[in-house]
Amino acid sequence: MQTIWAEHALIRGAWERDVHLYIAGGHIRRIVTDCDPADTRVALLVPAPANVHHHAALRALAEGGGAVARPEAQRRLLDRMTPDDLEAVAALAQMEMLETGYGACVEFHRLHHAPDGTPYARVSEMAERIVAAAGATGIGLALVPVHTRHGGADGRAPGPHEARFSTTRDQFARLVAGARAACADLGRDAVVGVSPHSLREVPAEHLAEVTAQAGGGPVHMHLAASADEVEEVRASLGARPGEWALENLPLDGRWCLIHCTHLDRGETRALGATGAVAGLCPAARARDGGHNLDLAGWLGAGGGLGVGSGGNLRPLLPAELAPLLPVFAAGADDAGRRLLAAAARGGARAAGRGAGRIEPGAWADLLALDTAHSDLAGLSPDGALDRFVRSAGTAAGRGMVRHVWSAGRHLVRDGRHVWRERILSRYEAAAAGLRAAL
Repeated sequence: MQTIWAEHALIRGAWERDVHLYIAGGHIRRIVTDCDPADTRVALLVPAPANVHHHAALRALAEGGGAVARPEAQRRLLDRMTPDDLEAVAALAQMEMLETGYGACVEFHRLHHAPDGTPYARVSEMAERIVAAAGATGIGLALVPVHTRHGGADGRAPGPHEARFSTTRDQFARLVAGARAACADLGRDAVVGVSPHSLREVPAEHLAEVTAQAGGGPVHMHLAASADEVEEVRASLGARPGEWALENLPLDGRWCLIHCTHLDRGETRALGATGAVAGLCPAARARDGGHNLDLAGWLGAGGGLGVGSGGNLRPLLPAELAPLLPVFAAGADDAGRRLLAAAARGGARAAGRGAGRIEPGAWADLLALDTAHSDLAGLSPDGALDRFVRSAGTAAGRGMVRHVWSAGRHLVRDGRHVWRERILSRYEAAAAGLRAAL
């Protein structure tokens, strides 16, 4: 049995002092408060959120010096990325997200075929490489294969650079089965879900069959992510994306709706009332000058919140949290605490993962901040957590993360992933070839 003693731990939304956690089989088994220090000691312990929307392949674009995926660079990269490349790049991205405070990853996996669109001998080859990367990093994985069929809501064929993404229904079924078999070799916390990419790219008649393949896993879908999408879907299906989803999809707490930046007021509240999670990528959307979801209205209606890196090339937890602080009354002493707690709860649901809270029975996805860090020293627990969120992924902020556990696996110690050198070495071998594409 693994034990952790925390001077302060965030339990049921409030700070408890001198907390002793007993962990076995990846789960928190028992919590004792007001006890003496023992075993692994940390100053400030909170739930580690899941990254609910991650594109592993895009991490390689950071080699070109950018912060957000740009279409031309993305096309050049994807025209040459091999399975070995993807595995190495995914492992690097997973390591980085752990080191910035994420405890799990939802991989929105859509890079399926060879560069010319020919399926690999095993259609799940690329999905299996994401699983292999998770095996190398230890991160809790929710693998969400993406089904794409069309290049737009009018049914046009995918463009020449989209051939690697598109699957038939039969291919997708085999892909999900292969992903599920691969994940069986990971820890018991690994999850497989599905994603019908969006109402633009998936025919309405495919939706029931695709979503049924999630089994009990999560279902992720882009929804109302742009004005163009809203107009295309309205022209094709006769309703706005939000309206059509409310009338035709079995939305509930297993669904994670990505971006949701172009919902109207009524859609926001009605969709939130289904219990679905809004998967937001605030840092990437802010750089794109994008609209924002009415998050206060969504949460007030009963919806959940998850944060993800999306097109942000380096996954940085504070960078995704900081833009959302105003919704939680920025300036209030507990704004950072309430924001992180909401993102941890909603992120766990979006990952199909019994985590997001420090309590018996939950997976031990935990984040310990270093209160000896110069920017955190002397602050209250709320003050330290708020400062971490506001660091927005700066170099100083990255140094604030001391330890991270994923399902009890102690993967980040003293700010560094335990297998960092091995992961970096393999990535460097792959990056040498990818740099030529950028």
